[in-house]
Amino acid sequence: MTKLSSTEDQQYWQKWIDSRDSHAGDVLVKRYMPLVTFHVQRISVTLPKSVNKDDLKSLGMIGLYDALEKFDPTRDLKFDTYASFRIRGAILDGLRKEDWLPRSSREKAKKVDAAIEKLEQKLMRNATIKEIAEEVQMSENEVSQTVNEGFFANILSMDDYQYEEDGNEKSVFAIKDNSTLTPEEHVVKKELISQLVEVIDQLNEKEKIIISLFYKEELTLTEIGQVMGLSTSRISQIHSKALFKLKNTLQKNVH
Repeated sequence: MTKLSSTEDQQYWQKWIDSRDSHAGDVLVKRYMPLVTFHVQRISVTLPKSVNKDDLKSLGMIGLYDALEKFDPTRDLKFDTYASFRIRGAILDGLRKEDWLPRSSREKAKKVDAAIEKLEQKLMRNATIKEIAEEVQMSENEVSQTVNEGFFANILSMDDYQYEEDGNEKSVFAIKDNSTLTPEEHVVKKELISQLVEVIDQLNEKEKIIISLFYKEELTLTEIGQVMGLSTSRISQIHSKALFKLKNTLQKNVH
């Protein structure tokens, strides 16, 4: 992020909060632009190449502007954290509304899902990507990409349930204090974490490392490739396969 001294930072924020000073607003936007870039890179990894990163950046900028307008400095919350919720939420919301997944990709996803169900009933175990590829007459890379896109589409579809009983949309960006979980939420959260740990434990060593570096250490696939001495495409394949296993197993546990 653009480096500002603590004093400068406070001065610009004060000008923005007091009078919506346009210069102060421009400085703050430039300072927090790296947040937009970060979330665009993170989200674009699992999207089809047809999705333009500039479009994602535009959506992220909407989230950043919204965060600047609505941020309450009296709350015990860092702007970086608040803006990240807004930026990521704006990108996901925009993708969902624009129906980012092409019809052809949706048809492939349905075809792959049907093949998985058929093979697992026949084999009485998890089907491999190679077996699925042979069943649907697609390449293994194509199956991996389809699974990857479908996994992300499921994440996007979660937003579709953000509605009140009267039909009005809830704020997807509501920030909740996780220290005040209800007893029911605590049980559910504990169970989900337990299931996820169990599922991740079933991955092989390379898959575990890549999942950890990507989601915990927040490295890019290229950076992970450099760490592990593998090509970016190979890391992408292993990442897709790991997501396939996680999605498949978690869906079974849910149902």
